[in-house]
Amino acid sequence: MGTAKAKSKTTRARTSARSKRAAGRLAPRAKARGLDAADVAISLDSAEVADVVALVRSAGGALIGSYRDPLGGRPLVLASLPLSAVQPTPFQRDLSPTHAKRLALKIDETAAFLDPLIVVRGEDGRLWTPNGRHRLAAGKVLGLKQITALISPDETLAYRILALNTEKAHNLRDRSLEVIRMARSLAKRHPTAKETQYIAEFEAADLITLGIVYEKSSRFAGGAYSSFLKKVDRFSERSLAASLREREGFASRLLQIDAQAKRIIQTLQTRGFKSPYLRNYVVARINPVRFHKSKKGDAKPPMPLAAALTRMAAAAKNFKIDSVSSADLAWVAVGAGAQD
Repeated sequence: MGTAKAKSKTTRARTSARSKRAAGRLAPRAKARGLDAADVAISLDSAEVADVVALVRSAGGALIGSYRDPLGGRPLVLASLPLSAVQPTPFQRDLSPTHAKRLALKIDETAAFLDPLIVVRGEDGRLWTPNGRHRLAAGKVLGLKQITALISPDETLAYRILALNTEKAHNLRDRSLEVIRMARSLAKRHPTAKETQYIAEFEAADLITLGIVYEKSSRFAGGAYSSFLKKVDRFSERSLAASLREREGFASRLLQIDAQAKRIIQTLQTRGFKSPYLRNYVVARINPVRFHKSKKGDAKPPMPLAAALTRMAAAAKNFKIDSVSSADLAWVAVGAGAQD
């Protein structure tokens, strides 16, 4: 009997070990995709890159080569450009001088600028980089004359590269501001286009709403409201311009709710509650969908954003200060620690 149990435990342990090893592997795609080597290279005099070649020459740059992206087959030109000819996209995150200086120092230590900028032609005819703001600034700190760039004739790439931007980690504020700036730019270029046409560019609907909030209040504690918005905020089938006008109203209402939440927090603090999780606790208490759990594959929100904001505002107005206990806050702290 004891031998059978021991064998059973050994079998389970081996199965568990195999499962863990399998989970750690990256399974290759069953069928290879993309271009063959012979299809990648393009001549610089090819019609596919003629406009980009002319753009590089007019900017005073030097052409290095051209090729097709091995995944999607889109043409790209590798060139050296005058640093002054390249500008960051106007909807990019705000520059962090500290990060730019640190980046410049590390590049200088290696004595090599190895990571080319991604560059497209901007709306104003100039050269834009949608993912190289800090490398561009580092180049200026270093006093570079030229900077290497991968130039794409696909101007829409500037709006679709957010997910690939790994130069400096996005925090929620950075991501939200970048998304709302893109949304406003696209609304001007394509006023009748639906918001749902730009799901890939915007990544998440709540980032648009939060972006408007951050424009109005840069110190807004978006993290406290992120969970609530993710459950109820969805992309609109209305035009992007019309949706942005509607989201302006949502953002104003959210700021009013936050103002009420701040008053609740101040009252709790005067009663001796000093927990760093007070805001999270208060927002969770007034969140009308905090107990809702979405089923797998169900994208429908538990209620529309407008209705959720109405309920949240009412909950904030009717918040019972006397119902708060230290034990409640302790549970919030435990939950926050588990998330960390």
